Amino acid sequence: MRTRAEKARMIDDLTQRLSEYNVIYFVDILGLDAPTTYALRKACNKGEVKLQVVKNTLLGKAMQKSDKDFGNLEEVLHGSTALMLSDTGNRPAKIIKEFRKNNEKPVLKGAWIDEGIYLGDDQLEYLVAIKSKEELLGDIIALLQSPAKNVISALKSGGQKIAGILQTLSEKA
Repeated sequence: MRTRAEKARMIDDLTQRLSEYNVIYFVDILGLDAPTTYALRKACNKGEVKLQVVKNTLLGKAMQKSDKDFGNLEEVLHGSTALMLSDTGNRPAKIIKEFRKNNEKPVLKGAWIDEGIYLGDDQLEYLVAIKSKEELLGDIIALLQSPAKNVISALKSGGQKIAGILQTLSEKA
């Protein structure tokens, strides 16, 4: 049994961890055997996602103590809860989806992504489709480059046409 001081320290640690990440998934991994849990941890580490099993009461207190508004996410704190922490919104969802090709779990209980709240496992496909900041920046850069590439291409081909016309005219003269 843990002392009050130990529990207070654990709550502080959880509160700190919650403040460090803008992407927090709440998942159920109860029932996974040790090798399967190890495989999930390995997949998370490879995807730069931290997986942490937590006690619901301590997590609830840490959520209340946090500077973030978790809305009604406290409702998902029943049964077994593990946190998947990341800096990229869709990365944990992709890991869950890939992992569930061979397993029934993890089951998504809810997620907090950049102040957005998502409840239930039915949100998984939507979360997989969310683009990361890097992907969005790439899309914006591609959109910005597209008109410039078209103008340069038109100038190059137009210049060749003009040069061809001038050469033909000079040969006839």
